[in-house]
Amino acid sequence: MIIGTDWTHRLRLRHLEIILHLAQTGNISHTAQALNMTQPGISRWLKDIESDLGLSLFERHARGLRPTEHGQVLVEHAQRIIANLNLTRDDLQARQHEGSGLVKLGGTAAATVETVPTAIAHLLKKSPKTRISLLESTMDQLIKQLYAEELDIIVGRSVPELVSHDIDYETLYSEPLQFIARPHHPLAHRADLNWDDLMPYRWIIWPKNTPIRQDLERALIADQQLLPKDYIESNSTLMNITLLHNSDCLSVVSARAAKHLQQLQTLCILDLTLSGFGSVSMFWRKKAESRPAVIQTLQALREAATLTVQED
Repeated sequence: MIIGTDWTHRLRLRHLEIILHLAQTGNISHTAQALNMTQPGISRWLKDIESDLGLSLFERHARGLRPTEHGQVLVEHAQRIIANLNLTRDDLQARQHEGSGLVKLGGTAAATVETVPTAIAHLLKKSPKTRISLLESTMDQLIKQLYAEELDIIVGRSVPELVSHDIDYETLYSEPLQFIARPHHPLAHRADLNWDDLMPYRWIIWPKNTPIRQDLERALIADQQLLPKDYIESNSTLMNITLLHNSDCLSVVSARAAKHLQQLQTLCILDLTLSGFGSVSMFWRKKAESRPAVIQTLQALREAATLTVQED
């Protein structure tokens, strides 16, 4: 059966909310209660749209409903549509207050330490009424939110293999990794450390498949070293800093983050150089390039990256 476009003419925002609630709860009763509707009304609408499409959107099982392969496609489209509507609302509200629009920016710890806040400061000097929504998270989560159109731009470790035709990216700078520890750590003020000095201590490292973990593993291979037997995996920057500050654990972070933490006298950089570099890039949705606030933010990030490179 060839799917016509008639059904889209009858589609309303309420219907997208039904789809998302059903996918989330798997329960018609809970969806009806949340949306102040009746169960028969939802069941009838679902039956009608499945008939129009010629596709089954949800499969029924003992615990309720579960999206089919076709239903999951509709769920993903519904998420993007609602995210775009929310962005349109927020963008226009910002313009009502004489702003130049809204930009939703995400960053990893490597970027939010210096580059992102520097860029925001530059942006607000040039365009003081721009509204900015900033989220810090891990790169895998940020990429998902970028694809879901919940973010306009993300900044973090380079993962070009995750880029699609909808996403563009640009490398901002490259930097080495450095070991850090608490200021009064037994290794804190020792010069010319070697790998044997570090191995007796427990390391705090990022989880597998995260870009910074991959950079660390490449550096270890280049230096013909292995991870120590005892290590902690954590993707929480704040937790890692707290653990380091209150123990003899060691960790590895980007050079800019290490420098910033040392300047704050929170942690110190250990005197051991790792081989290789990791790069930090910005990624953005191509469709967002039509919005002035996004273009201005991209330029501010380029300028901030150039400034921090010159300072180094």
